[in-house]
Amino acid sequence: MIVLRSLAFNIAFFGWTVFLCLVLAWVPLLPRPAMMAVVHWYLRTQSWLERTVIGLDYEVRGREHLPAGPYLVAAKHQSAWETLKLHLLLPDPAVVLKRELTRLPIWGWFAIKAEMIPVDRSAGGRAMASLLDGARRVAAQGRPIVIFPQGTRTAPGTHHAYRGGVGVLYEQLQLPIVPMALNSGLYWPRRAFRKRPGTVVVEFLPPIQPGLERHQAMRELELRLEAATDRLLAEAGVTP
Repeated sequence: MIVLRSLAFNIAFFGWTVFLCLVLAWVPLLPRPAMMAVVHWYLRTQSWLERTVIGLDYEVRGREHLPAGPYLVAAKHQSAWETLKLHLLLPDPAVVLKRELTRLPIWGWFAIKAEMIPVDRSAGGRAMASLLDGARRVAAQGRPIVIFPQGTRTAPGTHHAYRGGVGVLYEQLQLPIVPMALNSGLYWPRRAFRKRPGTVVVEFLPPIQPGLERHQAMRELELRLEAATDRLLAEAGVTP
């Protein structure tokens, strides 16, 4: 049954996405608020497909920990699932992403108009300067900035080193870091055909306030985020 439901979902997910990309390729020409309203509608239709076809829902905890004004969200990255939910979870976030993604036809046009923060990871020191410039622009707009501190999708129960980008932003911008734990990889694994029914849990943890040394903030972030992620896995019956 899971195989059949996964097949139906993948066909519906990719078919619907490609269809809308072609039909709505002109939408980035609209004013940004109008375009973002269309994006939110599309994301809600994908959530409906998840619930209806594969029985996958989600729960959000800790919204009370989200500060007013700009802040950093350091999110675990286990799956493509959370990349489809960030604009439903947070108020107009700017996501740090690979510059190559903005060069994709149609999708890249939306990313540029949505004012994401593209970074050329092959550019060495210039990449960090570009990240800071983009983050300052977004912070001045009062929007949250989402960064994946491990830089890549990490399967549940495995560990990748935390990169320094979030620490640099914390230190330079003097913004709080909100750790975001989740367990999406249990239900929507990386590069996996099968999608499993269940409830993805997303949890925003209390913010790490400005004022710590960079290495202290990074250590605190890693300890909190890994512990919360392991707890969510344990809740789902998986031993980290």
